[in-house]
Amino acid sequence: MSVPTDTPHRSGLVVVGLCFLTIVFDGYDLIVYGSAVPGLLAEPGWGLGPAQAGAIGSYALVGMLIGALSAGALTDVVGRRRIMLAGITWFSALMVACALAPSPWLLGLFRFLAGLGLGGVIPSAIALTVEYAPRGRRQLYNALMFVGYSVGGVLAAVCALALAADHGWRPLMAIGAAPLVIVLPLAWRFLPESVGYLMGKGRYDEARRLARRYGIAIDPVRQETSATATARTDPGGPTALFRDGRLAATLLFGLASFCGLLLVYGLNTWLPQLMREAGYPLGSALTFLLVLNLGAIVGTLVASVLADRFGPKPVTVTAFLLAALCLVVLSQRVGTGLLFAAVGVAGLGSVGTQILVNGYVAVHYPAPIRATALGWALGVGRAGAIVGPLFGGWVLASGIGFEWNFYGFAVPALAGALLVGLVPRAGRTDHASAVGDSRAHEATKEGMTT
Repeated sequence: MSVPTDTPHRSGLVVVGLCFLTIVFDGYDLIVYGSAVPGLLAEPGWGLGPAQAGAIGSYALVGMLIGALSAGALTDVVGRRRIMLAGITWFSALMVACALAPSPWLLGLFRFLAGLGLGGVIPSAIALTVEYAPRGRRQLYNALMFVGYSVGGVLAAVCALALAADHGWRPLMAIGAAPLVIVLPLAWRFLPESVGYLMGKGRYDEARRLARRYGIAIDPVRQETSATATARTDPGGPTALFRDGRLAATLLFGLASFCGLLLVYGLNTWLPQLMREAGYPLGSALTFLLVLNLGAIVGTLVASVLADRFGPKPVTVTAFLLAALCLVVLSQRVGTGLLFAAVGVAGLGSVGTQILVNGYVAVHYPAPIRATALGWALGVGRAGAIVGPLFGGWVLASGIGFEWNFYGFAVPALAGALLVGLVPRAGRTDHASAVGDSRAHEATKEGMTT
């Protein structure tokens, strides 16, 4: 008996899983720098201080910003699959170069170049995840895919605990090349091209065959592709964020994203060294980085559920406030149990707050400008990501006392809570659009379950 041609032969979750693995190593390569900082500061002949180490930590984030912007343009030309394969190969090879760097300035250069590949894969990973995830569960699977960043942080902390004390920072960087032998062969074999990209290029037969193989409904993809093409030719699209009563919300969301990403990259870069300054041995200091990222994983999932029930605004404000509170706790001499609990909740207050801000932006703006609003918030936020490692280095180099290292990061957490709290309610038109999107989403889910 022959199999009908419209029967899916492969699950789209394979694509989601490959994107997840890519983001795991994306997170590892970024967060492992924080595990390497104590070793870099002690590297013989380098003479690095905290300010210089913070600058090197920011170079990869500058590269990520450029890589993300460049990938958006290149994707339209070469496709998402090729961008993913090239990005994985690029950042993995550059991590080997980082491990072999003979001087601080070459390490900084290699980190910057690695950032180009790290930033390049993120937009394609998001797009492929949303496209191949089960329809009606796109946000869930996108959130689960992004948890890979914190899983990479856990992996970085575990590897550092096993290797850093006896072997230094270079093996930690070299592990960043693992995607060449783990992810790249799987992606080369199983990662498909975007159906939307193929349709946008007029390759309709290929798009239909791929849609049948993965069980993707072709009509919604065609509609999304048409809507995207229309949006790109509409010069008034981005300006809609700053008119019709949206100016205040747009500015506040951008600044809140700045604070959120400053916390994410600042703490992941400097937490081990901050804990060493507080008197903890290297092993214990690295354990705190492990707990920070475990807290981010669990806390983000719990907070997302609460945001669906109580709304994103109060939950996001609470997460920022908890981050500030926990940072103050970390500045004090408290018991080990309370200290670990504070670090875990700080994971929610850093990584979790940024995911919550993104979700708040997504439901605040109407569908036609939602992607533009997210691009604005994350673009401004990326500046905070660049400032985070620099900020931590400046505070640490100031020598004003280890307590102020934590107070310094508590300030942007409090600012983030204030900024989100000041976001005005969406206008009547925007609210109606959001309700309509929600009802359409529910209708889609009902259609899938009947």
